Amino acid sequence: MSAPEFIHRFVPAKAGSSRVLLLLHGTGGDELDLLPLGAELDPNAALLSPRGQVVENGRPRFFRRFAEGVFDEEDVIRRANELADFVASAAEKFCFDPTKVIAVGYSNGANIAAAMMLLRPETLAGAILLRARVTLSHASAADLNAKRVLITAGSADRVIPPENAERLAAILKERGADVKLIVQQASHGLVAADLTASRRWLLHDEADVRD
Repeated sequence: MSAPEFIHRFVPAKAGSSRVLLLLHGTGGDELDLLPLGAELDPNAALLSPRGQVVENGRPRFFRRFAEGVFDEEDVIRRANELADFVASAAEKFCFDPTKVIAVGYSNGANIAAAMMLLRPETLAGAILLRARVTLSHASAADLNAKRVLITAGSADRVIPPENAERLAAILKERGADVKLIVQQASHGLVAADLTASRRWLLHDEADVRD
């Protein structure tokens, strides 16, 4: 059975870099949204940016929901597996190392990235989850040993309260992930500090990342 196809953009790596950033947009975004962010985070990395296949009131998403914060968990599971299959297929098509993929997701994109880590941990080496929350009430007992995860939450976020991001961090830690949670002085939108923390995390410069 062939892997599902996503509308996407792919930017090849430069300067011999093996890193691949899987860019996952928020609700209402598309495959172009996070390309500038990916280039800011690592100008040499390959960028793979798919568009979510679910449409809610004309706005693309990565999985269905019944209401704000109430998710169709069966669809989350289905879509996370489809996206993981797409990434594996893209690795063959574009000739990148599938063990070097790091997800960079915002909001809905961060949520599907977290679901992928829990359901298909082999797909991602790590993840930057910008404004993420718990989406699965009964996540699998995935082995996330050696997986690095950065979660950035907004202290004044009315869409995803910081406490929800803390629960997600705890779930990932319980499964062995090396999780860094940062609460920014921000709402649901991203701020410059998110970019700074993400870039430093990618460089493994943990000493410079401030809570």
